[in-house]
Amino acid sequence: MSEPNAPGPRSPDSVDPDSGPPQPATPESSRSAESDEARSEARAASLTRRQLLTGAGAGAAAFFLDRSGLRAAVPTESIQARPGPGRPQQAGAVVFTHTTVVDPDDVRDDVALAVSDGRIAAIGPTDDVLRRFPAAERYDGRGKALLPGLINCHAHMAAVIARGFNEDFGFPNTADLPVSPGSLLSPEENVLMVQVAALEAIKTGTTTIVQNTGGIQAHASALADSGLRCVFAESVRDTENVPGPVTPHALNRTEPIRFSPKLRQEGMQRIHDLFEAWHGKRNGRIQVFPAAALTETSSPELLQAVRAFAEENDVGYTIHLNQSRAEFQFMQMYHGMRPTAYLDRHDFLGPRLFAAHARYVDDGEIHLLGRSRTIISHQAAMAGNRGVAPPIPALRAAGARIALGTDNNTNDLFEVMRIALIMERIRRNRDGDEIPGLQPQPEDMLADAVQGGAHAIHQETELGALEEGKKADLLVVDTRRATLLPRGRFLSALVHCGHPDAIESNMVDGRFLMRDREVLSMDEEQILGDAERVGRRVWNRVLEEGTVKVPRLARPS
Repeated sequence: MSEPNAPGPRSPDSVDPDSGPPQPATPESSRSAESDEARSEARAASLTRRQLLTGAGAGAAAFFLDRSGLRAAVPTESIQARPGPGRPQQAGAVVFTHTTVVDPDDVRDDVALAVSDGRIAAIGPTDDVLRRFPAAERYDGRGKALLPGLINCHAHMAAVIARGFNEDFGFPNTADLPVSPGSLLSPEENVLMVQVAALEAIKTGTTTIVQNTGGIQAHASALADSGLRCVFAESVRDTENVPGPVTPHALNRTEPIRFSPKLRQEGMQRIHDLFEAWHGKRNGRIQVFPAAALTETSSPELLQAVRAFAEENDVGYTIHLNQSRAEFQFMQMYHGMRPTAYLDRHDFLGPRLFAAHARYVDDGEIHLLGRSRTIISHQAAMAGNRGVAPPIPALRAAGARIALGTDNNTNDLFEVMRIALIMERIRRNRDGDEIPGLQPQPEDMLADAVQGGAHAIHQETELGALEEGKKADLLVVDTRRATLLPRGRFLSALVHCGHPDAIESNMVDGRFLMRDREVLSMDEEQILGDAERVGRRVWNRVLEEGTVKVPRLARPS
């Protein structure tokens, strides 16, 4: 979701998806003199446990230091030995032996999976695979299960600053803080929040994340350095006098909506600049998509420009859709139609679009979304925080594909799978399922998280399943955990009873971002220490301005 683009104190319900001035393009290939010096020192250092864990004779990790002294990510190129300065190094071959390979539609026991040149090279009997890859590193897969990496299709990563607050005051946020936590962050601290989110994503099983906000250029390098596969969804709006997301107070306005060609041009230029600087970089790991921020802040011309950019560059595009009652009431009042009908009127719907939320769509809107094959990114955990169960069963029945996202504050898509399953079962019971609790199944939730996500980001031929030839984005799950034993169906136990701490390793493009629960691509200890210090300062300042009144339930006397 998003927050108002207006002067004065703002609700910290999220980072503003199109706030922040455009930053000068800094292609990922450029490196600072300080970084070069750090890498030279690292190459001369002795091997550490972190390097040995990568299993490929890794060179020592180089840490970037920004101007504030906050420590950033370890560049993924340094995780494994390089053939020479400035040349990217593919991961060495790895064979996971005697393991279980889990996909939404298939579970294969006691097999091996080989990774080579960043892709899944073979799946089959362990002895056969080892004969094909005799020099590969061996990863003992006994008591382990391999799953496709999770794809988070909707995140506002810097919003971690509002953890423990934003979840409990409705949407748009009703707490009316005198000062927003996000406004107290320096630019460097905002980057730190994105790093915290990336760290959480890696540890909880995400391999691909869609960062939906404005001004991504400011933190693009730090996010790319985390090693995650990323979609930078640069978000724009072109209203001058509609601070979105709209609140019920906006329904009392009398002046007509004003759209600004200047804002539209500046926003589209930001998208173009980010695309030129980052799309396809890091061995294709980074994509750039255009995003219209909100239905209520987008002119017909902006919608057309965003879709045209996506089609010209063969990428997807996204928008927030029907996330509050105030939004659809506002659109009816000022445009004479509901939000989805407005997008349909201006030819914005379609299979390249993944729309976030769809919490309050009616039957007519569901029909439009299904007919157009628009993909819905379902942020089940945040919807639950808002007290809403979106009509996911009806959207599925109409033909809309479902993907999953986290939205604000948390970046744990593992937990979203469980909440999405429970929420949809409750909704189906309310909608009249003959036998409550039968659908969806855990396999369906994994399918949404990996296959639905892969379609949303237009990488369904490369991601979303553990198949020979697909990119090696995968998770290693320790199946011998107290939460997973004893069990019947593994995937059912994992979704219903599992916890992200069962994920012991996370691999993207054939490189371990985390191995044996140690994050290799980021300095976890330094990042969390900095985050604790910054968070304490920010929230002390917020509370100095006034207490936060928590709307507790009345207790029996």
